[in-house]
Amino acid sequence: MPEGDAVHRAALQLQVLAGQRVEVETPHPRAATKGLADRLGGRRLESVEAVGKNVLLRFEGGLVLRSHLRMNGRWRVEPRGARRSGRPWLVLRGDEHEAVLWNGPVLELARDARRIAQLGPDILSLPPDFDAMLGRLRAERQERAVGDALLDQRLVAGIGNMWKAETLWRSRVSPWRALADVSDEDLRETLAVAHRLMQGRLDGARPLHHVYRRMGRACRRCGAVIRSYPQGENTRMAYWCPGCQQGGRLPKA
Repeated sequence: MPEGDAVHRAALQLQVLAGQRVEVETPHPRAATKGLADRLGGRRLESVEAVGKNVLLRFEGGLVLRSHLRMNGRWRVEPRGARRSGRPWLVLRGDEHEAVLWNGPVLELARDARRIAQLGPDILSLPPDFDAMLGRLRAERQERAVGDALLDQRLVAGIGNMWKAETLWRSRVSPWRALADVSDEDLRETLAVAHRLMQGRLDGARPLHHVYRRMGRACRRCGAVIRSYPQGENTRMAYWCPGCQQGGRLPKA
């Protein structure tokens, strides 16, 4: 699944169309039923921004198009008139470029962004609002596992499964520890690590996976065998080192 850093990169690429009146096509039948071409075609794209895992495209007249990429969605910016095969969900065509959305089933058009208001503070904001993030985490059920809470976009927007795993490994915090058992200092440091890692990727650094998808391999820090197990209501896979990320109620083997 594209995480917050990938969504921010997509929003930066889409900036090439900001300020232009765009032609709109919806080649995919499911996207065509939303009437986006009729409602947005010929309007000026005023701005593009990323909020958590969402791309918000604001058009003149107060219309806001929300794009969530789910598991496989991708935005691509190409020269105008570039040849392609397949059926993209959405094409926004400007003077010299066109933005193409592939496999992006979540497209919502509204005159405001009320759904976005339900999101927590964006981990990639500059500067990040760690006080607000900490406040939301502390307002949550404190018996909830910290790994599960970090994926809740209502609490902190933008962190996905890979960055959750790598952040907690670097912070030496087990994903299974209850929020109540993680101090404010450690929670704040964990959030700061997540911001540094994701901002670094946004700036071009290549991530080195220490635990993510390394189940059964040796931890690069302590040598213990890395484990994985589904976590939370959405059963996202948690990866952790039981040697240097101790604490919490571990799942049964």
